[in-house]
Amino acid sequence: MEWSIQEIAKKAGTTSRTLRHYGERGLLEPSRIGANGYRYYDQAALVRLQRILLLRELGLSLPAIAEVLAGQRDTSAALRTHLALLEQERERIGRQIVSVRTTLHKTENGEELMADEVFDGFDHTRYEEEVTHRWGREAYEQGDRWWRSLDEEQKRAFIEEQAGIARDFGRAARDGLAADSDEVQAIARRHVAWLSTTTTPTKEYVVGLGRMYVDDPRFTKNYDKHGEGTAILVRDALAVYAERNM
Repeated sequence: MEWSIQEIAKKAGTTSRTLRHYGERGLLEPSRIGANGYRYYDQAALVRLQRILLLRELGLSLPAIAEVLAGQRDTSAALRTHLALLEQERERIGRQIVSVRTTLHKTENGEELMADEVFDGFDHTRYEEEVTHRWGREAYEQGDRWWRSLDEEQKRAFIEEQAGIARDFGRAARDGLAADSDEVQAIARRHVAWLSTTTTPTKEYVVGLGRMYVDDPRFTKNYDKHGEGTAILVRDALAVYAERNM
């Protein structure tokens, strides 16, 4: 079976112009072009488009999506990865919904709030296995002890500090500032200082973390929601900062 570009655009909730743009970027080639110049897409193209849309939902830029698709030749394995990420995101959002409902209920009824309830779905403990694998068990336990030692206000301040840094990186990306510019390096300095709250960052740690912000769709999404290309700017800015100062 195959479908016309108009049919696919309608079913995917996008536009023919977007699909043509994906084709121009080498992301989604039509399976054939008819004598009338219309583009047609077969089943393989549909699967590829689904992957593109999923990666866009995760916040990846088109260049980053191109890299992911080029590196994942096994379609089944790639879809399993997408499914796992979506299930993780569903679980996280589900916990946040419950948390906000609880906060709303207790606030409206004048009941006492508990930090564990307020921040359920926002804490980092779900990354235990990943942090342990990347940086060792001691790193996870140190960070976990530090997080649990904070009171509600301290946890909120820590989260808001990172959010402010991300917003400033996003503003710099939208303004087209270079990673080695004074303005962006000042933000990178704040970011490393923020990291220093929970660990003693080394040059390799900072550079590796920056790369992870681009390589891991979850982190890319959190940065690129402030503007496409923000995660790449963060990666490059941290690399410059580490080379100059560490």
